[in-house]
Amino acid sequence: MGPLDRVYPVVLIDAIHVKIRDGAVANRPIYVAVGITLAGERDVLVMWVGTGGQGAKGWLNHLSDLKTAAWRTS
Repeated sequence: MGPLDRVYPVVLIDAIHVKIRDGAVANRPIYVAVGITLAGERDVLVMWVGTGGQGAKGWLNHLSDLKTAAWRTS
């Protein structure tokens, strides 16, 4: 896996809900952020397991995590 690009003109964020057993079985979202490079290639920037809340504060936390985690090594 190579280093991430400094610029991604397009970043796609989506989630899939899956059943996860953590003591009890619960539906949890698995989020993934994919960046599309200037050359049209796709890079997975970050993946995380959510708690199920999709409010504005939750998305702010996810996008802040993406900003710091994806470019930490830059």
